[in-house]
Amino acid sequence: MTSPTILPAAPARAPAGRRNMTLLVQLRWIAVGGQLATIGIVSGPMGISLPGAPLLAAITVLIAINFASIALLRRGRAVTNAELTAVLLFDVAALGWQLHHSGGLGNPFASLFLLQVVIGAILLTPRSSWAIVVAALAALAALRADPTPLVLPPAYAADPMELYLQGSFVCFLLIAVLLVAFVTRISRNLRDSDAALAASRQRAAEEDHIVRMGLLASGAAHELGTPLSTLSVLIGDWKAAPRLAKDREMQEDLADMDAAVQRCKAIVSGILMSAGEARGEAPQLTTMRAAFNEIVSHTRAVRRPDTVEFNDRFGADVAIVSDPALRQVIGNVLDNAAEVSPDWTSFTTSRDGDMLVIEIADRGPGFTREMLENFGQPYRSTKGRPGGGLGLFLLVNVLRKLGGGASVSNRDEGGALVRIFLPISSLARDDGETA
Repeated sequence: MTSPTILPAAPARAPAGRRNMTLLVQLRWIAVGGQLATIGIVSGPMGISLPGAPLLAAITVLIAINFASIALLRRGRAVTNAELTAVLLFDVAALGWQLHHSGGLGNPFASLFLLQVVIGAILLTPRSSWAIVVAALAALAALRADPTPLVLPPAYAADPMELYLQGSFVCFLLIAVLLVAFVTRISRNLRDSDAALAASRQRAAEEDHIVRMGLLASGAAHELGTPLSTLSVLIGDWKAAPRLAKDREMQEDLADMDAAVQRCKAIVSGILMSAGEARGEAPQLTTMRAAFNEIVSHTRAVRRPDTVEFNDRFGADVAIVSDPALRQVIGNVLDNAAEVSPDWTSFTTSRDGDMLVIEIADRGPGFTREMLENFGQPYRSTKGRPGGGLGLFLLVNVLRKLGGGASVSNRDEGGALVRIFLPISSLARDDGETA
């Protein structure tokens, strides 16, 4: 059973103006195709004479507007409300021009102005929407001034109302289909926007949580510095005391105590160093393989060395800038795996194109269904300790900052598997040097 992969932070969706302009371009291509088909059917099988030059000129203008809109979208900047209003006004003018040369208000397709009004009301600001309404009313008023009448063949001249009703039906069908397609697309865009906003709020909440934890951790690290230094001095004094110097068992215990204090001091130093950005405040130049070995060596130092299996399949080494935060969260995952599976833990590194892939496996109880479904959220832990479950949460957020991600699953043979992937470019030195 595998959880959905936690991907890098998704790039922001295109701004609403760009999405709306793209939608208008698509609708305009549909309009151009429909107008060409209508002209072909009316002047062909129906035998109604149409002024081809003015009608095709309007279609040419619509095509030019589409190409201009596409060029605007390719510039990559946001599309403003004024630009959306301008292209819709061109659409109103083109429709008015075509109707003027094909019967004026007597043309049943005059109802298409309503479609443009509805589109304007949905996409534009209230003031711009009313501007489209005024433009449509002005176009309708202009159609009363000497429009070019349609010359009907004898088959339709006897009952022109029948032809008008047929055209009205086709116009209604066209408006209904386009409105359904348009509103459905807008609704999907709104749902996507709401989902993106919810994800952004979730990320903001998680980052705020991380900031608060970082402040608490750095504060605790500062507070712990003094007592740890005091303990280190006292242990040194005890080791040099004449009465204890000859006690071999006590000297071994004091050496273990000193090693434990030094490790605590190293952890505190690491917290202080990585309390800022993901790269820390004191980056070090190293190689990918050296960083792997350091992580594994640290785990082997606190566990039995023969229980941590290291499979190095990365290939050619790469010079990188050491990332204290990344090293720490990966080490935490490896420590957690070794804690639930003290007899065997696997740390495998490989390369998939430009991605670093790390797999940490164990033979422990595996992840519960709840943890698989809520992977990456804080305080989700199988250990039942208050405040637990922060390791994977920190891992996901550090990887997200570096453009990577992670996934978790349960192994078929038992135990858990954490898979980490990270762009090598996010760690590699700028000069691209290969060690």
